[in-house]
Amino acid sequence: MNIVIVAEPGDDWLGRFDGVQTITPSEFMSTADWTLKRGTRIYNLCRSYSYQSMGYYVSLLAEARGQRPIPDVMTIQDLRGTSAIRLIPPALEELIQKSLRSITKDEFVLSVYFGQNVAEKYDRLCKELYGIFQAPLLRFKFTRRSKWRLRSASAIALNGVPETHREFVANAASNHFARRSLARVKRQAMRYDMAILHNPDEGELAPSNDVAIKKMIKAAANAGIAAELITRHQAGRLLEFDALFIRETTAVAHHTYRLARRAEAAGMVVIDDPLSILRCTNKVYLAELLQRAKVPIPKTIVVHRWNADKVADELSFPCVLKRPDSAFSKGVVKANDAAELKLRLDEFFDDSELIIAQEYMLTDFDWRIGILDGEALFACKYHMAKGHWQIAKHSDAGVKPQFGRCDTLPVELAPAKAVSAAVKAAGLIGNGFYGVDVKEVDGKFFIIEVNDNPNLDSGVEDDVLKDKLYRIIMESFVRRIEASKQVVNHR
Repeated sequence: MNIVIVAEPGDDWLGRFDGVQTITPSEFMSTADWTLKRGTRIYNLCRSYSYQSMGYYVSLLAEARGQRPIPDVMTIQDLRGTSAIRLIPPALEELIQKSLRSITKDEFVLSVYFGQNVAEKYDRLCKELYGIFQAPLLRFKFTRRSKWRLRSASAIALNGVPETHREFVANAASNHFARRSLARVKRQAMRYDMAILHNPDEGELAPSNDVAIKKMIKAAANAGIAAELITRHQAGRLLEFDALFIRETTAVAHHTYRLARRAEAAGMVVIDDPLSILRCTNKVYLAELLQRAKVPIPKTIVVHRWNADKVADELSFPCVLKRPDSAFSKGVVKANDAAELKLRLDEFFDDSELIIAQEYMLTDFDWRIGILDGEALFACKYHMAKGHWQIAKHSDAGVKPQFGRCDTLPVELAPAKAVSAAVKAAGLIGNGFYGVDVKEVDGKFFIIEVNDNPNLDSGVEDDVLKDKLYRIIMESFVRRIEASKQVVNHR
């Protein structure tokens, strides 16, 4: 049995569903570990999730057994007090205003049942909230002054659903579990399930093109993994999977980080893991880390308002300025003289208290070394965009960026010093999947940055290994999943 509903004896109005077992909290507590296998989805619909209540212990015990409680303990904690309010990302605020603008009263309660509401016009908002707070039944209270604000969020039990909503909730649950049943039939020959998070709207800036994504899914199937594409709008399904492979540009103040954190907390295998995202997406952290480890990097200064006037004395012109969260050459500029340096610093200080200033190194290309599990997978030469000093040239909004060409070499033909420096730098971050950028100047090699979520495009990074590259990645996922199973089984 892969799905279990845990509900109080009197809360049986939800009905029965094919492939879903319903038990009481006491039955769950007394069930032997081997009866409900690791990875079983436990839909916890107990009447209370308060600390040390029966509902709290159902989720806690399920996690200890290697099962997937929904909600999990992290969600239960997030839905306590005002914690939930702080988890609402700025990008969701606009959707809240848009979704609630027609409401005339200054207070509004939104119920989210398996990601849906009785009024279809709130569907998109429900899906977004369900993706953040993954619990079957949720209630959100909003108030309006100058604008709508979330005031509280809570997980509710079956006895908390109004009588007038119960038929809708039963249908929503039926549809939810029916979709899962079809998915299980489709995946029954596979050992594991993987979600590949992508964003179809990223276009040329996506870390993997469509052909590469298809090759990943095929390689996963050959390794015994049923891989499925999901977007942020399907985040409510996250706990259905054993692994999460993020193929969308990552950032800390972003849903990619929240989903990575949620998946890791649920015991899933995650690439990119949240710690790698935290470390790689902030160039201030990287600069400090690499310098302390004595990894060769260009001369670098962490700039703040109190030492900004000294940058011109310590770095020659031109010099490079980087926002801490810059990516794809965006947020990276060149200052040619002191006046331009001051102008650019003032612009950057509007968004960040710290900025990276770095020695400018003129090269025709950067090395990109792909690293997984501490081993180099591919070596590429990313050439600078035509007539530009970076590999990507960004023009006005709405204009596609221009990229330089790329040459991929067998790792053994790349400079050994570049590869070893890249492996060392990546090892400071973790054992995930990284792309390390290296500059070569006069036979010396300098680490520019370590990227989580590196590009993996068909016809570029896979040009040497071809389909073997995807197979190596999926075999790594299998090893990680099996290792996580062994850890749980030996508890």
